[in-house]
Amino acid sequence: MKASELAAMIDHTLLKPDATRAQVEQLCQEARAYRFASVCVNPVHVKLCAQALAGSGVPVCTVVGFPLGANTTEVKVAETLRAVWEGAMEADMVIDVGALKSGDADAVREDVAAVARACHAHGAILKVIIEAALLTDAEKESACRLAQAAGADFVKTSTGFGPGGATAADVALMRRVVGPEMGVKAAGGIRTYDDALTMIAAGATRIGASSSVKIVEGAAG
Repeated sequence: MKASELAAMIDHTLLKPDATRAQVEQLCQEARAYRFASVCVNPVHVKLCAQALAGSGVPVCTVVGFPLGANTTEVKVAETLRAVWEGAMEADMVIDVGALKSGDADAVREDVAAVARACHAHGAILKVIIEAALLTDAEKESACRLAQAAGADFVKTSTGFGPGGATAADVALMRRVVGPEMGVKAAGGIRTYDDALTMIAAGATRIGASSSVKIVEGAAG
């Protein structure tokens, strides 16, 4: 795969709690240079990134209910609306993992649907993080079906802050469940060109990584 093709599939990510303004600005400079799919940052950095990337064609992605998914739906919606108002065009939300594991499908679906409506009303796309490392295979399937039914645009493997990251097996399961129409994002522990190719081969259409430059330079090499 060409470096440029791979870059266009990567959300260039910086979600560390101690990320500085200078590091966020560097992230945006790299995204401009490599033409990444987006920059993915915490909500507090959305406005800065939107300004830094104006005119570049690289959108800003942010996270919602991150990293636990345990915020109320109202808070997730408010967080989403604030982010899109400040310039985000993509949101990666964490499902209510506890509700899923309790078998409360309605709560999970309604939580995602409310955020999906907030995104889509402003032309933004929604990716739903299922935090696969906390789930059984049956729960992963349920999470994907509920996200799809609720109108999400992507399902995503992991926050990168849970007990495990993306695996090819989870990506393949998610792709099988949602079919060819929906996006699948692999994130968490993807650090090399080979890692990225493995996830794409398993069915990922987007990669979340903080090692994006290294990955793309691996493709170029």
